Amino acid sequence: MTPTQRTCTYWLEHAWLDTYVEPGVCVEAADGRIAAVRTGVPTPPPGAEILRGLTLPGLANAHSHAFHRALRGRTQVGSGTFWTWREVMYSVAERLTPETYRELARAVYAEMALAGVTSVGEFHYVHHAPDGTPYSDPNAMGEALVDAAAEAGIRITLLDTAYLSSGFGEPPNAHQRRFSDGTAEAWAERCSDLKERDHARIGAAIHSVRAVPAGQLATVARWAEERRAPLHVHLSEQTAENDACQAAHGRTPTRLLADHGVLGPRTTGVHNTHLTDEDIRLIGSTGTGTCMCPTTERDLADGIGPAVALHAAGSPLSLGSDSHAVIDLLEEARAMELNERLRSRTRGHWTAEALLRAASADGHAALGWADAGILEPGALADFTTIALDSVRTAGPSPRHGAETAVFAATAADVRHTVVGGRHVVRDGAHTLVPDVPRALADAVEALRA
Repeated sequence: MTPTQRTCTYWLEHAWLDTYVEPGVCVEAADGRIAAVRTGVPTPPPGAEILRGLTLPGLANAHSHAFHRALRGRTQVGSGTFWTWREVMYSVAERLTPETYRELARAVYAEMALAGVTSVGEFHYVHHAPDGTPYSDPNAMGEALVDAAAEAGIRITLLDTAYLSSGFGEPPNAHQRRFSDGTAEAWAERCSDLKERDHARIGAAIHSVRAVPAGQLATVARWAEERRAPLHVHLSEQTAENDACQAAHGRTPTRLLADHGVLGPRTTGVHNTHLTDEDIRLIGSTGTGTCMCPTTERDLADGIGPAVALHAAGSPLSLGSDSHAVIDLLEEARAMELNERLRSRTRGHWTAEALLRAASADGHAALGWADAGILEPGALADFTTIALDSVRTAGPSPRHGAETAVFAATAADVRHTVVGGRHVVRDGAHTLVPDVPRALADAVEALRA
């Protein structure tokens, strides 16, 4: 995907302009960015592209494992825990090649575009061949993901992940050999060869405190700091991880990360589920972000993270679909609020506008796309339109469009997705991947063959 070099005018029947819904808005896009936004335009100007419904800034899926999409419907059979789910996940990871990964990710990212996602943060750790041998191009798997995003028409932040250990002091197990570069220094050398493109940015990730030895955490943090790149980390997703960290280091995972310079405003903790009050203070006071993935967290019975307390402490919130049990950022936004209502038995922890910002502007910022996620001049021309006349959304006044989007709409209501001023989804159909369901079915079946 490259930015469009043409000028295009879009007429938005209704647009969410960060705090309110405005009828009749013209957006002029040039060279992939918004050149002008004009309100009070009751009818479409001649030649304008007409977007009927409610147009929002493009959504940001801040945490993705593309290959987990092949697990949908399989890991929901019977009971089990996160750890039994992980064994099924490993069986899929072992079958990936650069070719099959590209095909699967292309279909998954196309599904995201159909759901209104314009940027994805891919938390990527399947680096090498199954026995741990690097490919002839050591970044073949990462390049496959970057190419897949281009073919699906969305932006990607490749969060190249350091994954060096199976647990505190333990070498990678047989399933994890292809994840490991051996040392953080070797990880840094390999991912330094990845190049950014118009649609792709390169960030870093620490898989977890159990997967990167404490003495090597600073190497990953320093690599990201030198490049001013996003740095993400799975944090306190499981109580077992917290217990093991306490046994190994006498402190919580959050404190361990703080002591090694990992926390900060370009860092995002993913899940942040089982935290102490001191953990919350550390995360908030350093401006470290929190990416909540409510569908995955409830699918895996992980628990409900303290999102309200984190946000109040100063942690910006973003949202991700993680394991892709579903790909629906509106559902993730709704779930964050509704989960908290169940836990607290009170309503209204976030406004619909705040939840939309978590799904858009704040998510893009967590991925290093600070110029996305808002409909204003100079921003990237990335936006999505949801229907206001479906069986889910018909009835409410358009001025309540933010509430309708968050609390009633689903990904099925996405009518258009525009990335860099180019229509990627038009009238509910992907313009670059003609048959997304077939592409998904074929790519998943290839991993079972």
